Amino acid sequence: MKLILAVLLIILLSFAAGLYLPWWSIAIASFISVLLIPMKNWKAFFAGFTGVFILWAFLAWLIDMKNEHLLSGKIAEIFPLGGSSFAIILATAFIGGLVGGAAALTAGFLRKS
Repeated sequence: MKLILAVLLIILLSFAAGLYLPWWSIAIASFISVLLIPMKNWKAFFAGFTGVFILWAFLAWLIDMKNEHLLSGKIAEIFPLGGSSFAIILATAFIGGLVGGAAALTAGFLRKS
């Protein structure tokens, strides 16, 4: 239950912070969420990764649908992704998830010490 609550809190805080702050504010949101909801280190990483992954995948997909896959298709051609807009959305979400997971793991370590 704490894990689901932490993921939802990370999604909410990351979205709100992303409206007004730079992209790396997702790390601050993940860090604060795990400080507020104590959990083991691996669960903290999983919560941070999952929350930001879901948020960024959804937002990237929404933007991609609005511009009819034009930008993501061109970006995917630059990288070795075979022109797949779905692959660029997954790569974007994965990178955001790593940032969120690392910040949440840092908060978990800080809470332990």
